[in-house]
Amino acid sequence: MRFLIAIFSTLILGLGLPAGVSAQEPEPEYGQPSEYSEPIDSYSEDEITDAVTDFFGVTAEAAASVLERVFSDLGRPVGYIAGEEVSGAVGIGLRYGEGYLTLRNGERHKVYWRGPSVGWDAGGNASRVFVLVYNLDNVDRLYQRYPGVEGTAYLVAGMGVNYQRADDVTLAPIRSGVGLRAGANVGYLAYSRRRAWLPF
Repeated sequence: MRFLIAIFSTLILGLGLPAGVSAQEPEPEYGQPSEYSEPIDSYSEDEITDAVTDFFGVTAEAAASVLERVFSDLGRPVGYIAGEEVSGAVGIGLRYGEGYLTLRNGERHKVYWRGPSVGWDAGGNASRVFVLVYNLDNVDRLYQRYPGVEGTAYLVAGMGVNYQRADDVTLAPIRSGVGLRAGANVGYLAYSRRRAWLPF
C-alpha cells in the first residue's frame, strides 16, 4: 500500500498538478453561445431607434415607443428596408414602393414592392416606410409575396406598424402618419428586384 501511495505522489508531483485535480478534467467552455442567444449579425434596439429617428425625423422617444413593441414580439432584426411608397384606393387599393435593403453585414440591395388591397378606405397618400427584416438568411428569400399577419396592425406615436410573414421570413413595415391605412384593408405586398407595375 505504501508503495502505491509513493507512486501516486510521485506522479502528482511530476505533473505539477495539485492533489485532487485530474489531468483528464475538461476545461469549462466559457463564452460559448447558447441556443437562446441573439444572432451576431443583427441590429440592436438602440441602433434601430437611431435609424428610425433619423429616417422619419421624429424624437427618439417616439421611435422607441414604436420599436419597443416590435422588439418584444420579434427580437432583433437582421436588416431593414428604408424607402418610400405611394398608395391609393377606392374600395380596391394599390400600393407601390421602393427602397434599399441594408443588412447588418453591410450588404445593400435595391428593393421594389407592390400589392393590392381590399377594404373600406378611399383616397391616396405618399409616405416613408421603414421595414424591419427578420429571419432572412438568404437575400433571394425576400423576393416573394407577403400577406399581412392578422391582428398585428397597431398605431403608436403617429406611426403604424403591421407584420407580414412568408416562409419564416417576417417583415415589420413602419409607416408615417400620412401613409396609415392599417386595419382599413387587407391584402399582400410582393417584393422584387426590379420594378413591376402589375400588382399581382
